[in-house]
Amino acid sequence: MSYEDVKKVWMNGRLVDFADAKIHAFSHVFHYGSAMFEGARVYKTKSGSAAFRLDEHIKRLYDSCKIYRMEIPYSAEEFKAAIFDTVRANGFEECYIRPVVYRGLGALGVNPFKSPIDVLVAVWKWGKYLGDEAIEQGVDVCVSSWNRMAPNTFPAMAKATGNYLNSALIKMEAITNGYTEGIALDNAGRISEGSGENIFLVYGGRILTPPLAGTILPGITRDSISTIARDAGYTVVETAIAREMLYIADEVFFTGTAAEVTPIRSVDRIPVGSGRRGPVTERIQKDFFGLLSGDLEDRYGWLTPVPVESTVDS
Repeated sequence: MSYEDVKKVWMNGRLVDFADAKIHAFSHVFHYGSAMFEGARVYKTKSGSAAFRLDEHIKRLYDSCKIYRMEIPYSAEEFKAAIFDTVRANGFEECYIRPVVYRGLGALGVNPFKSPIDVLVAVWKWGKYLGDEAIEQGVDVCVSSWNRMAPNTFPAMAKATGNYLNSALIKMEAITNGYTEGIALDNAGRISEGSGENIFLVYGGRILTPPLAGTILPGITRDSISTIARDAGYTVVETAIAREMLYIADEVFFTGTAAEVTPIRSVDRIPVGSGRRGPVTERIQKDFFGLLSGDLEDRYGWLTPVPVESTVDS
């Protein structure tokens, strides 16, 4: 990850220099974590730069804000135009996209209603989230001692910044103990997700993944992989999954905008399957990355070309 090439950030309707992209120390978000965000990607395809499922990412951002009673002062189309303007302003052919909607400088206190809704869009170059070699070789993970939030505590369907304090605990524990990533369980002891990824298991000829039942983010890559897998002839089942299934599964892999499709080669130092990327994971990766590169047809209409011309003045 590098910010060296970032030139511009879009903030509240205009592009500003990277060095000037600041918020006030008294902003509500700084004290109470009152922000919603997204993570999307622009890929360099054979036909040019294109954003992956950008409309779905924008919709999820608006859904997150609705849950937290935050009205975004821009339409979805205006937001999309701002994202593309930011990508072009930085001259990136491929990049990670981070839109953020947050409560800014107003009245401090738990009540957020007196703080304005501010918006920013940042982009930067970000390679393979869990390492370049992880896509082929897989990663070593542990089951975290930290659970995901229980239903009706923090809404897991909202991609809120505050939720990621839990993710940071999971991630730090894993790294401190020599693992690349951690897997969290839910409050019932069932498999939930990684610190920033959804999870799939291959077992008994089927692909299993936890359901949207109050402890996981409804991942857009998760949905994409389910679609790709079904079209490839696999049976995909959303179901509660016991922790011990991680140890006896034939294959396990993470999905996410940052992680893309990353195999898991061991859990708690127990090899998963043969201890290397399995054939189902490899097939899904081939279809997924083939679509993103343009080697395969975009049969789902998931890629939105980055327009050549700007639509917002800087």
